[in-house]
Amino acid sequence: MKLLAVLGDPIAHSLSPLMHNYVYQKNAIEAIYTRIKIADGKRLREVFEANDLYGANITIPHKEEAFRLADEVSQTVEKIGAVNTWVKNGDRIIGHNTDAEGFMSAAAIKSGETALVLGAGGAARAVAIALLERGIDFAVLNRTADRLAFFERYGAKVFLWENPPNERFDLIINTTSAGLKDDSLPLEINALENYLKNAKGAFDLIYGKKTPFLRLAETLGVKAQDGENMLVFQGAIAHSLFFGGDRTQIAQDMKTALRFPALWR
Repeated sequence: MKLLAVLGDPIAHSLSPLMHNYVYQKNAIEAIYTRIKIADGKRLREVFEANDLYGANITIPHKEEAFRLADEVSQTVEKIGAVNTWVKNGDRIIGHNTDAEGFMSAAAIKSGETALVLGAGGAARAVAIALLERGIDFAVLNRTADRLAFFERYGAKVFLWENPPNERFDLIINTTSAGLKDDSLPLEINALENYLKNAKGAFDLIYGKKTPFLRLAETLGVKAQDGENMLVFQGAIAHSLFFGGDRTQIAQDMKTALRFPALWR
């Protein structure tokens, strides 16, 4: 029996076990997927190896540490500098990032449109590379300057809270944890309202709850989307890395698990 897990902090809200275990059950895969809370990202590999994990997904706030601790990563992951999936290969850990492809599969944004990325962590890096590879112009707005050099290296416009960009964007994307455990917003409310009023849509990577960011967007009449579809698509990609299989079918099965959990749990 193979053991897999999602690693991070906070972790109790994660729906990844629900999705993955349903796919295992449906396809007679001898595996169990669980949650493991890790406060200190430097312990990721220690915990992974101590539990003899076959694979893992890494979430907030350890994606950049997971990149540093992996033995090998792909060229795309080298660009992103953050890892959200570990696959065991003998004694080596191979790092992948399924966030970028998962985001683009879920987000309603087209070539020629623009985006404002709120936050500059590991998830923001994946979103930025996904937008960059599809030729979508975007800017990054963060509270502090310490992580902005990554985005500047790829030609993105970067801004701090005290000096936000004076322009409109088609899609406002929250990649921060604001609203996950509290009622905070990812940006000062007046500036955020101004961006949302001029946007076509709002996307929050957080899933499973209507965050203050999404509630504000809906109040202003802006189409709002949470991160559930991104969770499903990136989860399907991760499963295919662990066990193979058709990603489209896996995504459909994972959506079923989320929609009708009482039917199989």
